[in-house]
Amino acid sequence: MELSRTRYRPHPPNWGPAQPRERPCRLKKKDVSYSRPTGRLAPDPAELAYASLELAALEYRARRGEIILLYEDETILWRFALPRAGWWCSKTQRYRLPTRPLSPSQIKRDESLKRQAWLHSRSWSRVTSGVLLSVIGAVQYGTLKVFYKIVPHFDAQEFRQYIHQVMASFGKTGKEVVMVADRSGIHRAHKLASTLAHWHEQFRLHLLPARCGHHLNPIEGFWRVMKARIGAGRCFPDLHQLYQRTRRVLMAHQERPIYAFHWRQIPPRT
Repeated sequence: MELSRTRYRPHPPNWGPAQPRERPCRLKKKDVSYSRPTGRLAPDPAELAYASLELAALEYRARRGEIILLYEDETILWRFALPRAGWWCSKTQRYRLPTRPLSPSQIKRDESLKRQAWLHSRSWSRVTSGVLLSVIGAVQYGTLKVFYKIVPHFDAQEFRQYIHQVMASFGKTGKEVVMVADRSGIHRAHKLASTLAHWHEQFRLHLLPARCGHHLNPIEGFWRVMKARIGAGRCFPDLHQLYQRTRRVLMAHQERPIYAFHWRQIPPRT
């Protein structure tokens, strides 16, 4: 809303009876999360329908045992909690968080130090600062298995290593591995050309149309449950504690799933 351009005109002070002050609006634990609030643009209906048909064909081949279908995505975790969109609309009493978020300059400085330490050593023991944590994950169609990798930051080099780790698990099956991903810049980076050429006819990326990932990728729901299990409203003093907490939640999912993926029932092979 644009403010009017009228000049400020002083008014005489109002010496009427004093009114009770309103209590300051405070945050509650349920109104915070570790994900940065971002706007979701609606996808094109025609592209969404066509992508749904393509995925249905891939799932049919996966049910027949011809290919291995993986739904891949990345998410970001914050070391401190962020207010959810719309938390200020409620008029109820709220509680203040124990730790204030860092300023943008502090976040930028800590992230720069984190990247330098990771690029030089690629070891978690050398990472002493940072605010953000990235998780790469892919769920196998028809199962509850999530193949994940936790990294300080996500780039094309980390995605290349993730592809090699996935193929180390499925390369000996003799089936083609199809990984469904969104159309982000990292998934279309030129640095992936050598990796895709190395796994030619064994691995391929199936990119979804723009803005269709939230509608067609089932792992999006898993990220929401995972972040809730990590603990919205909990502020971690350093990145290592957030890493350990995230790792425990993901390892617990392998033993006792925290999210139920709804797949079509795969008929037994005869």
